[in-house]
Amino acid sequence: MLRIYFTSDDIARTRIAAGADPLWELVLSLQMLRPQRGDLLFTAWRQEACKAVRHAKLGKARGLLLTLTPNVGYFPDFLNPIEAIHGLDHGIEALRTTPIPMLKRDVGRLAATRRLPDSAWRLAAGEPAVIADLTEAMRTCYDLIVMPYRRSIDAALEKDRRIRTSALATGGVEGMLAGLRPMMTWSAGELRIPGHRHQELHLRGRGLLLIPSYFCVSGPLTMFDPDLPPVLIYPVVRGPDTLPSRTSMVSAALGALIGSTRAAVLDAIGMREGMSTTALARHLSISPASASEHTTVLRQSGLISSHRDFNRTLHRLTGLGRALLDTNS
Repeated sequence: MLRIYFTSDDIARTRIAAGADPLWELVLSLQMLRPQRGDLLFTAWRQEACKAVRHAKLGKARGLLLTLTPNVGYFPDFLNPIEAIHGLDHGIEALRTTPIPMLKRDVGRLAATRRLPDSAWRLAAGEPAVIADLTEAMRTCYDLIVMPYRRSIDAALEKDRRIRTSALATGGVEGMLAGLRPMMTWSAGELRIPGHRHQELHLRGRGLLLIPSYFCVSGPLTMFDPDLPPVLIYPVVRGPDTLPSRTSMVSAALGALIGSTRAAVLDAIGMREGMSTTALARHLSISPASASEHTTVLRQSGLISSHRDFNRTLHRLTGLGRALLDTNS
């Protein structure tokens, strides 16, 4: 069982993530490539995802990435830096600059549970080429097995966020934590998560960041190292309207035509009546500079229009952009 201990300061500093953490979703989706308990809803997704990863040109980095993300037992903390909550680019950059002592420590812990390839020890030594290949493989896998399902993911997370914020509004942080039953139970400053390996986490005034996850199925998770920023990853409910299906995202044909990320930008703008560059970046886990670059190309192509709204720029689909999305949906 995982026990998390709160002080009054911790209760005041506990919050819910604004959206999906891309690296947690990636790591958990990589684990999902291999069957595990509670994953029946992901059968069709697994078939598509395994095929996509198999056909991707990842070289030896694919084996290393799968070794680092076993679906049972320990996996390294360094794969999930807290910076990823601000977007995939932030997370990848933080991972690239992981201190070598942390790499050695985490790889050593993994080695205690399974046999590791030579590339894992080269990673532990901080070899730049291995780190670059690994992070590039992670980015590619994210584009292949997470990004095409972002609308399903975002719909499920948004539904969960509405439930949590409603509980927060009526009962405060303690009411919100109590509302997380039956996954966990709250009582007198202690949050208990049954089914987790034995671990005690004292927040020590740092608060707790709750991160809802689409690909988390086995139950709530936290970091192995108690000195890292405290997070609790927990599974969201996936109803019939949020099953992992490519039909809920723009078609592969549109992605092939204008690029998968640009197609996702166009689709995200189409989901809302006016979307800012910052909101786009956060929604798609890309940097604001990348979001700005994509919207510029889409605007120059006549697919979106943009206008200033105080200190932000809002983007909307044009008739041509809507027609292109509708044709490829």
